[in-house]
Amino acid sequence: MKEGIAKLKDALASAECILIGAGAGLSTAADYDYAGARFLKYFSDFHERFGIEDIYSGGFYPFQSREMFWAWWSRSIYINRYAPLPGDVYADLVRLVRGRDYFVLTTNVDHAFQRTGFDKERLFYTQGDFGLFQSSRPVGASAGRTYDNEEQVRAMLTAQGFAFAEDGTLLLPESGAPRMAITTDLIPYCPDDGAEMTTNLRADERFVEDAGWHTAAARYEDWLAHSKGRRMLLLELGVGINTPGIIKYPFWRMTAVRADVTFVSINKGMAYVPDAIAARSIVIDGDIAEVLRELL
Repeated sequence: MKEGIAKLKDALASAECILIGAGAGLSTAADYDYAGARFLKYFSDFHERFGIEDIYSGGFYPFQSREMFWAWWSRSIYINRYAPLPGDVYADLVRLVRGRDYFVLTTNVDHAFQRTGFDKERLFYTQGDFGLFQSSRPVGASAGRTYDNEEQVRAMLTAQGFAFAEDGTLLLPESGAPRMAITTDLIPYCPDDGAEMTTNLRADERFVEDAGWHTAAARYEDWLAHSKGRRMLLLELGVGINTPGIIKYPFWRMTAVRADVTFVSINKGMAYVPDAIAARSIVIDGDIAEVLRELL
Protein backbone atom coordinates (compact mmCIF):
# COMPACT_ATOMS: atom_id res chain seq x y z
CA MET A 1 0.00 0.00 0.00
CA LYS A 2 2.89 2.37 0.73
CA GLU A 3 4.06 2.21 -2.88
CA GLY A 4 0.58 3.05 -4.10
CA ILE A 5 0.30 6.01 -1.73
CA ALA A 6 3.67 7.34 -2.90
CA LYS A 7 2.49 7.14 -6.52
CA LEU A 8 -0.77 8.81 -5.60
CA LYS A 9 1.06 11.70 -3.92
CA ASP A 10 2.99 12.30 -7.13
CA ALA A 11 -0.18 12.08 -9.21
CA LEU A 12 -1.97 14.56 -6.95
CA ALA A 13 0.94 16.98 -7.15
CA SER A 14 0.96 16.96 -10.96
CA ALA A 15 -2.82 16.92 -11.55
CA GLU A 16 -4.43 20.08 -12.91
CA CYS A 17 -7.93 18.92 -11.99
CA ILE A 18 -9.42 16.16 -9.83
CA LEU A 19 -12.65 14.24 -10.36
CA ILE A 20 -13.80 12.36 -7.26
CA GLY A 21 -16.15 9.44 -7.74
CA ALA A 22 -17.56 8.41 -4.38
CA GLY A 23 -19.54 5.30 -3.50
CA ALA A 24 -20.93 3.74 -0.35
CA GLY A 25 -17.50 2.54 0.73
CA LEU A 26 -16.46 6.13 1.42
CA SER A 27 -19.22 6.65 3.97
CA THR A 28 -18.46 3.23 5.44
CA ALA A 29 -14.88 4.39 5.94
CA ALA A 30 -16.32 7.44 7.70
CA ASP A 31 -18.03 5.10 10.23
CA TYR A 32 -21.45 5.41 8.64
CA ASP A 33 -22.03 1.74 9.39
CA TYR A 34 -25.40 0.30 8.41
CA ALA A 35 -25.03 -2.65 10.78
CA GLY A 36 -23.42 -3.45 14.10
CA ALA A 37 -23.48 -1.19 17.15
CA ARG A 38 -24.80 1.89 15.36
CA PHE A 39 -27.72 -0.10 13.95
CA LEU A 40 -28.55 -1.72 17.28
CA LYS A 41 -28.38 1.59 19.14
CA TYR A 42 -31.27 3.05 17.16
CA PHE A 43 -33.07 -0.02 15.78
CA SER A 44 -32.78 -2.73 18.45
CA ASP A 45 -36.58 -2.82 18.80
CA PHE A 46 -37.05 -3.46 15.07
CA HIS A 47 -34.27 -6.03 15.19
CA GLU A 48 -35.85 -7.93 18.09
CA ARG A 49 -39.38 -7.84 16.71
CA PHE A 50 -38.76 -8.46 13.01
CA GLY A 51 -35.24 -9.91 12.85
CA ILE A 52 -33.96 -7.02 10.70
CA GLU A 53 -30.16 -7.14 10.63
CA ASP A 54 -29.11 -3.77 9.18
CA ILE A 55 -30.37 -0.35 8.12
CA TYR A 56 -30.21 -1.07 4.39
CA SER A 57 -32.31 -4.24 4.37
CA GLY A 58 -34.78 -2.72 6.81
CA GLY A 59 -35.70 -0.15 4.20
CA PHE A 60 -37.33 -2.94 2.17
CA TYR A 61 -39.26 -4.57 5.01
CA PRO A 62 -43.08 -4.79 4.52
CA PHE A 63 -44.11 -3.04 7.72
CA GLN A 64 -47.68 -3.63 8.84
CA SER A 65 -48.66 0.04 8.95
CA ARG A 66 -47.64 3.36 7.47
CA GLU A 67 -47.13 4.67 11.00
CA MET A 68 -44.51 1.97 11.60
CA PHE A 69 -42.99 2.45 8.13
CA TRP A 70 -42.37 6.12 8.85
CA ALA A 71 -41.04 5.39 12.34
CA TRP A 72 -38.35 3.27 10.70
CA TRP A 73 -37.60 5.69 7.90
CA SER A 74 -37.47 8.80 10.10
CA ARG A 75 -34.76 7.15 12.21
CA SER A 76 -32.84 6.05 9.12
CA ILE A 77 -33.08 9.46 7.44
CA TYR A 78 -32.06 11.40 10.52
CA ILE A 79 -28.99 9.44 11.59
CA ASN A 80 -27.73 9.21 8.01
CA ARG A 81 -28.48 12.78 6.93
CA TYR A 82 -28.81 15.19 9.84
CA ALA A 83 -26.92 13.75 12.82
CA PRO A 84 -23.25 14.81 13.23
CA LEU A 85 -20.87 13.05 10.89
CA PRO A 86 -18.78 10.35 12.58
CA GLY A 87 -15.09 10.11 11.76
CA ASP A 88 -12.78 12.49 9.91
CA VAL A 89 -12.83 11.00 6.42
CA TYR A 90 -14.84 13.71 4.67
CA ALA A 91 -13.03 16.48 6.54
CA ASP A 92 -9.69 14.98 5.48
CA LEU A 93 -10.86 14.66 1.88
CA VAL A 94 -11.92 18.30 1.66
CA ARG A 95 -8.52 19.30 3.05
CA LEU A 96 -6.89 17.27 0.30
CA VAL A 97 -8.67 19.09 -2.54
CA ARG A 98 -9.20 22.56 -1.06
CA GLY A 99 -7.86 25.19 -3.45
CA ARG A 100 -7.78 22.70 -6.33
CA ASP A 101 -10.02 22.46 -9.39
CA TYR A 102 -12.18 19.49 -8.40
CA PHE A 103 -15.62 18.03 -8.90
CA VAL A 104 -17.48 15.31 -6.99
CA LEU A 105 -19.74 12.70 -8.58
CA THR A 106 -21.41 10.50 -5.97
CA THR A 107 -24.08 7.86 -5.58
CA ASN A 108 -24.26 8.50 -1.83
CA VAL A 109 -27.41 10.14 -0.47
CA ASP A 110 -26.17 11.31 2.94
CA HIS A 111 -25.13 14.79 1.77
CA ALA A 112 -21.87 14.37 3.68
CA PHE A 113 -19.82 16.30 1.12
CA GLN A 114 -21.77 19.53 1.43
CA ARG A 115 -22.02 19.19 5.21
CA THR A 116 -18.23 19.05 5.53
CA GLY A 117 -17.42 22.10 3.45
CA PHE A 118 -17.23 20.96 -0.16
CA ASP A 119 -18.41 23.62 -2.61
CA LYS A 120 -22.06 22.74 -3.38
CA GLU A 121 -21.57 23.90 -6.96
CA ARG A 122 -18.96 21.17 -7.41
CA LEU A 123 -21.23 18.31 -6.32
CA PHE A 124 -23.55 16.02 -8.24
CA TYR A 125 -25.63 13.63 -6.12
CA THR A 126 -26.96 11.33 -8.82
CA GLN A 127 -29.15 9.05 -6.73
CA GLY A 128 -31.06 11.51 -4.54
CA ASP A 129 -30.86 12.98 -1.06
CA PHE A 130 -32.06 11.64 2.29
CA GLY A 131 -32.97 15.23 3.12
CA LEU A 132 -35.72 15.42 0.50
CA PHE A 133 -39.18 13.97 0.11
CA GLN A 134 -41.07 13.69 -3.15
CA SER A 135 -44.57 12.66 -4.07
CA SER A 136 -45.15 8.95 -4.47
CA ARG A 137 -47.09 9.88 -7.64
CA PRO A 138 -45.01 12.75 -9.10
CA VAL A 139 -47.23 13.95 -11.93
CA GLY A 140 -49.03 17.20 -12.58
CA ALA A 141 -48.35 19.80 -9.88
CA SER A 142 -45.76 17.61 -8.12
CA ALA A 143 -43.80 16.59 -11.23
CA GLY A 144 -40.15 17.51 -10.91
CA ARG A 145 -40.56 18.77 -7.34
CA THR A 146 -38.87 17.76 -4.08
CA TYR A 147 -39.48 18.99 -0.54
CA ASP A 148 -37.12 19.54 2.41
CA ASN A 149 -37.97 17.06 5.15
CA GLU A 150 -35.95 17.90 8.28
CA GLU A 151 -38.84 19.46 10.20
CA GLN A 152 -41.15 16.55 9.45
CA VAL A 153 -38.51 13.95 10.28
CA ARG A 154 -37.76 15.61 13.62
CA ALA A 155 -41.48 15.64 14.47
CA MET A 156 -41.72 11.92 13.70
CA LEU A 157 -38.77 11.18 15.98
CA THR A 158 -40.17 13.31 18.78
CA ALA A 159 -43.41 11.35 18.53
CA GLN A 160 -41.40 8.16 19.11
CA GLY A 161 -39.83 9.59 22.27
CA PHE A 162 -36.44 10.61 20.88
CA ALA A 163 -34.75 13.91 21.75
CA PHE A 164 -31.90 15.90 20.18
CA ALA A 165 -28.61 17.05 21.65
CA GLU A 166 -27.32 20.54 20.94
CA ASP A 167 -25.01 19.21 18.24
CA GLY A 168 -27.88 17.32 16.60
CA THR A 169 -27.10 13.85 17.96
CA LEU A 170 -30.23 11.72 18.20
CA LEU A 171 -30.88 10.78 21.83
CA LEU A 172 -32.77 7.69 22.96
CA PRO A 173 -35.70 8.16 25.36
CA GLU A 174 -34.49 8.62 28.91
CA SER A 175 -36.87 5.98 30.22
CA GLY A 176 -38.17 3.02 28.30
CA ALA A 177 -37.85 2.07 24.65
CA PRO A 178 -38.86 4.35 21.77
CA ARG A 179 -42.28 3.87 20.26
CA MET A 180 -42.23 1.92 17.02
CA ALA A 181 -44.86 4.02 15.26
CA ILE A 182 -45.55 7.68 14.63
CA THR A 183 -48.98 9.23 15.04
CA THR A 184 -51.21 9.08 11.98
CA ASP A 185 -51.31 12.85 11.59
CA LEU A 186 -47.53 12.88 10.95
CA ILE A 187 -47.66 10.67 7.84
CA PRO A 188 -46.33 13.07 5.19
CA TYR A 189 -48.52 13.99 2.23
CA CYS A 190 -47.51 16.04 -0.78
CA PRO A 191 -48.76 19.65 -0.57
CA ASP A 192 -49.15 19.77 -4.36
CA ASP A 193 -51.04 16.59 -5.20
CA GLY A 194 -52.18 15.09 -1.87
CA ALA A 195 -50.40 11.75 -2.41
CA GLU A 196 -48.31 10.24 0.37
CA MET A 197 -44.70 11.34 0.24
CA THR A 198 -41.76 9.03 -0.29
CA THR A 199 -38.00 9.38 -0.05
CA ASN A 200 -36.16 11.05 -2.91
CA LEU A 201 -33.98 7.99 -3.54
CA ARG A 202 -33.59 6.41 -6.96
CA ALA A 203 -35.46 3.13 -6.80
CA ASP A 204 -37.66 3.13 -9.90
CA GLU A 205 -38.99 5.33 -12.69
CA ARG A 206 -40.81 7.56 -10.19
CA PHE A 207 -37.57 9.05 -8.88
CA VAL A 208 -37.75 12.83 -9.20
CA GLU A 209 -34.82 14.59 -10.84
CA ASP A 210 -35.67 18.08 -9.65
CA ALA A 211 -34.31 21.44 -10.81
CA GLY A 212 -31.34 21.16 -8.47
CA TRP A 213 -30.50 17.72 -9.87
CA HIS A 214 -30.53 19.00 -13.46
CA THR A 215 -28.46 22.05 -12.55
CA ALA A 216 -25.84 19.84 -10.91
CA ALA A 217 -25.82 17.49 -13.92
CA ALA A 218 -25.20 20.46 -16.24
CA ARG A 219 -22.38 21.74 -14.03
CA TYR A 220 -20.77 18.30 -14.16
CA GLU A 221 -20.91 18.18 -17.95
CA ASP A 222 -19.47 21.71 -18.14
CA TRP A 223 -16.66 20.75 -15.78
CA LEU A 224 -15.82 17.67 -17.84
CA ALA A 225 -15.70 19.74 -21.02
CA HIS A 226 -13.41 22.26 -19.30
CA SER A 227 -11.09 19.43 -18.16
CA LYS A 228 -10.19 18.29 -21.68
CA GLY A 229 -6.53 18.76 -22.46
CA ARG A 230 -5.63 19.10 -18.78
CA ARG A 231 -3.93 16.53 -16.56
CA MET A 232 -6.83 14.95 -14.69
CA LEU A 233 -6.84 12.60 -11.72
CA LEU A 234 -9.85 10.30 -11.43
CA LEU A 235 -10.14 9.44 -7.74
CA GLU A 236 -12.54 6.53 -7.24
CA LEU A 237 -13.34 6.06 -3.54
CA GLY A 238 -15.32 3.13 -2.21
CA VAL A 239 -17.21 2.43 -5.43
CA GLY A 240 -18.68 -1.07 -5.65
CA ILE A 241 -20.54 -2.88 -8.41
CA ASN A 242 -24.16 -2.05 -7.54
CA THR A 243 -24.33 0.85 -10.01
CA PRO A 244 -21.09 0.64 -12.04
CA GLY A 245 -22.54 2.59 -14.95
CA ILE A 246 -22.55 5.84 -12.97
CA ILE A 247 -18.92 6.12 -11.80
CA LYS A 248 -16.79 3.03 -12.39
CA TYR A 249 -17.36 2.36 -16.10
CA PRO A 250 -17.27 6.03 -17.18
CA PHE A 251 -14.01 6.49 -15.25
CA TRP A 252 -12.51 3.44 -16.95
CA ARG A 253 -13.60 4.72 -20.36
CA MET A 254 -12.10 8.17 -19.75
CA THR A 255 -8.82 6.57 -18.73
CA ALA A 256 -8.81 4.40 -21.85
CA VAL A 257 -9.39 7.24 -24.33
CA ARG A 258 -7.56 10.16 -22.70
CA ALA A 259 -3.78 10.18 -22.39
CA ASP A 260 -3.98 13.02 -19.85
CA VAL A 261 -5.90 10.94 -17.27
CA THR A 262 -4.64 8.91 -14.29
CA PHE A 263 -7.15 6.58 -12.66
CA VAL A 264 -6.98 5.80 -8.93
CA SER A 265 -9.10 3.24 -7.09
CA ILE A 266 -9.06 3.06 -3.30
CA ASN A 267 -11.31 0.33 -2.01
CA LYS A 268 -10.72 -2.15 0.79
CA GLY A 269 -11.13 -5.64 -0.61
CA MET A 270 -12.65 -4.45 -3.90
CA ALA A 271 -9.91 -2.45 -5.62
CA TYR A 272 -9.59 -3.51 -9.26
CA VAL A 273 -8.68 -2.10 -12.64
CA PRO A 274 -8.86 -3.68 -16.13
CA ASP A 275 -5.55 -4.72 -17.71
CA ALA A 276 -6.14 -2.32 -20.61
CA ILE A 277 -5.72 0.73 -18.35
CA ALA A 278 -3.45 -0.74 -15.66
CA ALA A 279 -0.40 1.19 -16.87
CA ARG A 280 -2.14 4.52 -16.15
CA SER A 281 -3.84 3.43 -12.95
CA ILE A 282 -3.05 3.32 -9.25
CA VAL A 283 -4.89 0.65 -7.27
CA ILE A 284 -4.83 0.75 -3.48
CA ASP A 285 -6.48 -2.08 -1.59
CA GLY A 286 -6.81 -0.42 1.80
CA ASP A 287 -8.89 1.59 4.21
CA ILE A 288 -9.80 4.98 2.73
CA ALA A 289 -9.49 6.72 6.10
CA GLU A 290 -5.96 5.41 6.56
CA VAL A 291 -4.93 6.35 3.02
CA LEU A 292 -6.22 9.92 3.43
CA ARG A 293 -4.32 10.30 6.70
CA GLU A 294 -1.14 9.17 4.95
CA LEU A 295 -1.70 11.59 2.07
CA LEU A 296 -2.12 14.51 4.47
